Amino acid sequence: MKLVYICSPYAGDIETNIRFAKGACLYAAEHGCAPVAVHLLYPQILDDSIPAQRVIGIQMGLRVLASCDELWICGSRISHGMSCEIAEAERLGVPVRSVPAEQIQGGRHMKINTPKERTVMPEETPSPGMVLEL
Repeated sequence: MKLVYICSPYAGDIETNIRFAKGACLYAAEHGCAPVAVHLLYPQILDDSIPAQRVIGIQMGLRVLASCDELWICGSRISHGMSCEIAEAERLGVPVRSVPAEQIQGGRHMKINTPKERTVMPEETPSPGMVLEL
């Protein structure tokens, strides 16, 4: 069973984004994978609005990512935190797959993501002075 890192937005419309991340996890489970969505876990113990805690959460997530077999980009919006996760997956050689929202809701086969298919849109601006170490 593959361990897959679910990469989807958290900030913004948090309630909708949490529902979507849960749906992505269910989609992965229904496709024989064990999903990991750190953005469903860490906000329960860390405060994303506190820059130091946000950095800790991202660093912990990147450590979890290093143990995963694949990273799935779920949906079309890529936040700042997601772009850090994607860059780390590429650095580690963890395969990156793109899973459109329609697939998660409709259950079609995934496609491998290539740099031409991905558009990074920095929708989350890091707090002043925030430095992420990868």
